Amino acid sequence: MTSHSVLVDVSCAVEVFLATALLHEEKPERDDFTIQEITTRAAKENIVGELRPGVNVHASQHCVANKAPNPAKHRMLYATGKHTRRLLLPGDDVHPGRTGKIFPDPDEVPDKYLAVLEWARERYESARAAGRASRERGSASRRLAPTQPRLEGHPRHLQVLLDLRLVGAHLAKDEDPDEYVRRLREGWE
Repeated sequence: MTSHSVLVDVSCAVEVFLATALLHEEKPERDDFTIQEITTRAAKENIVGELRPGVNVHASQHCVANKAPNPAKHRMLYATGKHTRRLLLPGDDVHPGRTGKIFPDPDEVPDKYLAVLEWARERYESARAAGRASRERGSASRRLAPTQPRLEGHPRHLQVLLDLRLVGAHLAKDEDPDEYVRRLREGWE
């Protein structure tokens, strides 16, 4: 069995993921890439011996977490604009119908690219840890309840609204809310 025949089994989603991860790894100063750049990078890698039309469709729609599934449900990329994409990061808005993979399984990736897959996983986990630390610092500075619920898999703006729920609660600490309002209204006509 030739190595080319093994690579034919690589899906378009895996090609798009690898091309995007390679772009991120090679150009860390860039936040995102055009769909055309991703497709061109996939063509350069030539993983399956040709650039399939499905690669462009996967980069523009099928792998994009913040778009409605049509029909694929992958969550590998995030649309930063109409024609720009990047790898998904923790905290990104994800369409509720998107329940698919964030990363390809290692057995779906040619051995040559396993290091790229590992790099992408580490990048994601580092961002998750940084986000967790930032949320903890933010919670402490806003004096939010330590048991503040998280809305995993929901749009970020809903989490922001939930986070704002207790902002300012310390202003009326240890005071009856009605008494606090009455005190604030003293002197009003």
